[in-house]
Amino acid sequence: MVGWTDRVADTSDGDTFSALRSVLPNAPIISSDLSRAIVTADKIADGRPRLAHDPRLREIHFGDWEDMAFDAVTDSDRIRAFWETPGDVSAPGGESWNMVAARVNAAADDLISLGHPDIIVVAHFGSILTQIQRAKQISAYDAFAQKVDNLSVTVLTYDSEWSAKLVNAAAKNITNNDELTHK
Repeated sequence: MVGWTDRVADTSDGDTFSALRSVLPNAPIISSDLSRAIVTADKIADGRPRLAHDPRLREIHFGDWEDMAFDAVTDSDRIRAFWETPGDVSAPGGESWNMVAARVNAAADDLISLGHPDIIVVAHFGSILTQIQRAKQISAYDAFAQKVDNLSVTVLTYDSEWSAKLVNAAAKNITNNDELTHK
């Protein structure tokens, strides 16, 4: 469970980064303040303006479980509840699903207020899932069931309400760039 642990990203897959740069809109880029998000955003920037890193876009904070394997957690009831009934349950010293959702929702709302028609957000599994939950109006449990691969593209739009246009797409499989822009 790598949440706030600041690990460096592997950015050696030049083909994937090239594909991302070619399909993403010419829009400002923002990332969380964790190194893996920053270097990923820098790698795809390609002249796009960079907004200040936002710590509210960080991954879920796993507290005492941070940087542990799931089976290394000794409180099996609590970790099961964390994943199976996401909401108010948190790791000791960490965040619950509801806490991370509130944090990321506030960041997303602030991004909307900037008035850009498109913004590229480089974030993490949990923070992306909170916004998929919001856009699809699904439960936290159903949001956790969504797949979000590294370097995948998810497009969420807001026009008085949220919607999900694209979830977990590989850039190399995107053939219609209109899916990636606000229209």
